[in-house]
This record gives sequence, C-alpha cells and structure tokens, in this order.
Amino acid sequence: MDIVTRPRILVVGAGFAGVECVRRLERRLTPGEAELTLVTPMSYQLYLPLLPQVASGVLTPQSIAISLRRSEKYRTRIIPGGAIGVDLRAKVCVIRTIAGDIVDEPYDYIVLAPGSVTRTFDIPGLTDHAFGLKSLAEAAYLRDHVISQLDLADACTDPAERASRLQFVVVGGGYAGTETAACLQRLTHAAVKRYPRLDPGLIKWHLIDIAPKLMPELGEKLGRSAQEILTRRGIEISLGVSIAKAGAEEVTFTDGRVVPTRTLIWTAGVVASPLIGTLDAETVRGRLAVNADMRLPGHDGVFALGDSAAVPDLAKGDDAVCPPTAQHALRQGRHVAENVIAALRGRPTRPYVHQDLGLVVDLGGTDAVSKPLGYELHGLPAQAVARGYHWSALRTGVAKTRVMTNWLLNAVAGDDFVRTGFQAHRPGNLRDFEYLDAYLTPEQVRAHVEEAGRAAR
Repeated sequence: MDIVTRPRILVVGAGFAGVECVRRLERRLTPGEAELTLVTPMSYQLYLPLLPQVASGVLTPQSIAISLRRSEKYRTRIIPGGAIGVDLRAKVCVIRTIAGDIVDEPYDYIVLAPGSVTRTFDIPGLTDHAFGLKSLAEAAYLRDHVISQLDLADACTDPAERASRLQFVVVGGGYAGTETAACLQRLTHAAVKRYPRLDPGLIKWHLIDIAPKLMPELGEKLGRSAQEILTRRGIEISLGVSIAKAGAEEVTFTDGRVVPTRTLIWTAGVVASPLIGTLDAETVRGRLAVNADMRLPGHDGVFALGDSAAVPDLAKGDDAVCPPTAQHALRQGRHVAENVIAALRGRPTRPYVHQDLGLVVDLGGTDAVSKPLGYELHGLPAQAVARGYHWSALRTGVAKTRVMTNWLLNAVAGDDFVRTGFQAHRPGNLRDFEYLDAYLTPEQVRAHVEEAGRAAR
C-alpha cells in the first residue's frame, strides 16, 4: 500500500533541465516520499553544445552521451519513449514508446522539460533536403555525409558535379550555425590534403543568416572578431540573406543567387517542443507561460522549464524571459526540483533568479570568442574559457575524461576521416529526425484519455 499511495512525480525530457531535476529529486527525497519516473526516448543526457565537434570528428559520439543508468544509486523508472500529449485536467501524460505502443502515465506532479525542435519555415524543399544538428544521430550522419562528398567528388569526372559536392551551405548565424560551419570547414580543410586529385580551392563554405549581424549577443567587437576569423579561413558570410528554395543539387538564396550544392545544413534557431501545443495553455512565442517559480498558473502540480517554458528572467526584468541556453536549463532543473519538493511537503516555492555568466563560442583549433562575466576574449584565452566551461559542465567524471582525451588525441594525431556508414542507406534530412507528426492535438489527447478511462472501467 505504501508504494501505491506514494505521490507520483513525472519528469518529461532528459535534457539539461530534466536530468538535473531528476538528480536533485533523487538526492533530496527518500524512496518512500515519492515515485520518480522519467520519459525519454534515449537513456542518456546529450551535451548539445558539443554536437558540432562530434559532427567534425573532434569528439566521439559516446563522449557527449552521458548514460542515465551509470550511477548505482539511480532509482528513477525510465519509460523509453516520447510524450505526445498531456491532459492537465485528468493528470495523465500520453506516451508513445520506442516500440510504437501508446501508454498513459498518471501523475500527481509533472515537470515538463521536453526541450525544443528545429525551427523551420514554409520554404520549398527545406525539410526534404536540409540537414539538422539537434541529435547525436544527426551529428554522426552529417559527418558521414560531408566526408562522402569528398569521396564522391574525388571519384567523379564531371566538373559541375565535383563543384557542387564541394560547396556547403550553413543557414543560421547563431552559436550552433557558426560553430558548425567553423568546425566542419576545419574538417574539410584538413581532409582535402588526403585527396591529391581535388583542388582545395573548390571547397567553399557559405554561412548565411537573415540577421544583420553575426551572433549579436556577443556584442559588436566579438561578433566582428568571429566574422573576421571565419572569413580568413575562407568561409563566405552573407548577412540579411536566407533560403528561398532548396533542392537536391542546388539552393536558391533570397538575394537571387543559386548555389550548386549537395549539402544544406539548417541551424536557424529552435522552437519549443510540439508537446506544449497539446496542453491547450497560454504560451509566449510558443513557449509555455509560467510563473517565476516555474509553475503553470491555474494547474496544481504542473511545472515547466528549459527551452519549452517562458521562465521570467528576474535578473534582467522588463518582462524578459530566460534564453534557451544550457546554463539556465541546468540551474532551472535544480531549482524546479526544490520547488517540487516544497510543494510536496507543503512549503512555499521560490522564484528562479540567475545572473547570466556569459557566452562562449568554440571555432575550433585555437580560435574562439568568449564573453565570461562581461569580459571580452578572443584567440587562445577565449578557447581555454570555452573548453573549460564545457568540460566543467559535463556531469560525470567519465564524460570529462573521454572529452579531454578526445581533445588531446585530436590535437596531437588529427583525424582519420573515416565514414561509419551506419546510416548510409537511409535518408537523413530534417523530416526524418524530428518526428513532428507524432504529437496529438488537445482534442485528441482528451478523447484518448476519456476512451482509456472508459475501457479501464
């Protein structure tokens, strides 16, 4: 009876926010106080900021996939699947498991941290031909694809085809896009030395963004410094420009230019997980509107945080909301766990307040720009800060050891430019990795829960 009557705490999402919340709940709650359940398709926490380094081969995929089952003290039940709907009135979360089964998970407290998905627009051909970089599978696929373009260009006899395979387009001048272009350009620059039949001058990287500045959050000086570094490497940067049309062998820019290419990488921002749309609750620019303590107004026991929640940024004020960054997600995860415990024990919850620590952008090698605590750095000092921050943010000693070993090995021995071929025979565009058609509408969620309730009776 004790097990049955324990309050059920359900955490949705195993990103920075979700995992930090679960870990804090495990440490602060006794086994008899609550039953903990985590919904996630993968039983690991992915360190997203280092994905560009996986795509470029600097890091191995395993080094940034931190197992949730490694700790012997881990006692949270994992449901291997994704939440596709939440009925707030019935307090039921609808889950599609990785086997395709639909299960209903009741809860007393729910922490919504489903993260975000790639933001796309109604651009012809975009989801059919563009690659994303939001998951480990996408990073591994993208690395294979880029190296395969070099292999195919080296083998082909048609000059036009060779030129198109050696042009690469990255859309998005934020951190993800800039780091992706920088890391992959270094990969192709190093790899082409192993292809004596290829002219290095044919390899062209394009970084485009509709914004007038590259990474405006860094400020005028550092943003210009990053742009100069990339330009010096040969990356062509076009600002105030986006994609008008995407095809299998060419991309049309909004300024009319047509670039023959087989590689379009889309990193133009993120939006909240479609799960938020199933709640039929108020949103702010697509993110769930919550109070400063991360509770959903009008719904007892519902908390939301991370990329999918518009958490008020009290440190900035003026109706600002916290940006979808790792440093906020980590701290929100720990803070929301304390608030869930407070609610469970009948104590008042506390508002979330965090002063932004700054920004780091790793451009590969000794190139970087960073702004820790407002201080502007570039070059080797910025690289030390960037990698030091990422290294310290990794949750386990094993992950830290693997990442540091990879960095040292890559710096000393370089890359072997090997394609794994694991996904060579399946498509790998945005449509194939996002699974956006899996989510239910609010009406479908309610109908499903009511039908399941009648069947249970």
